[in-house]
Formats: sequence, C-alpha cells, structure tokens
Amino acid sequence: VEEGSIGGFGSHVMNFLALEGLLDGNLKFRPMCLPDKWIEHGSPAQQLEEAGLTSSQIASTVLAVLGRPKDSLAVLQPNML
Repeated sequence: VEEGSIGGFGSHVMNFLALEGLLDGNLKFRPMCLPDKWIEHGSPAQQLEEAGLTSSQIASTVLAVLGRPKDSLAVLQPNML
C-alpha cells in the first residue's frame, strides 16, 4: 500500500517480483495506491476512503485475495452479516 500514484514504488516492487520469478508460485500481490484520477478536496480520511485505501478496505482486499469473500464483505459491512 502506498500513497503514491500508479507507477510508483509498488510498480517497482511488482517488476522485481516478476523478474525474479516470485509471482510464478503461490505469492499473491495486489498493488494498492492512489488512483490516477482527480480526488476532490477533503480531509485525508475522506480522500483515502474515496481511493479505497482505508484500513477496512485494505483488509477487505487482503481477505478477498486469500479466497475469503464473505469475510472480505464482513470487514466492509460489519453490521450487515
């Protein structure tokens, strides 16, 4: 997770992992960074929410990658399940 934009540090890490063959096995990698679009002015918390980078959104992404979609949704909507 980075607060940089697409093409930042996360892209370099992914490139390294790919070149070393580390993405060929069981390693799961999902880059999460600020989107390449305009985000309205607001508090840092509001901007992270819009970008999908809050702690619950990050946890949800991790759980989804691990094959736990129900848990992924529960993190985002704790009172719904």
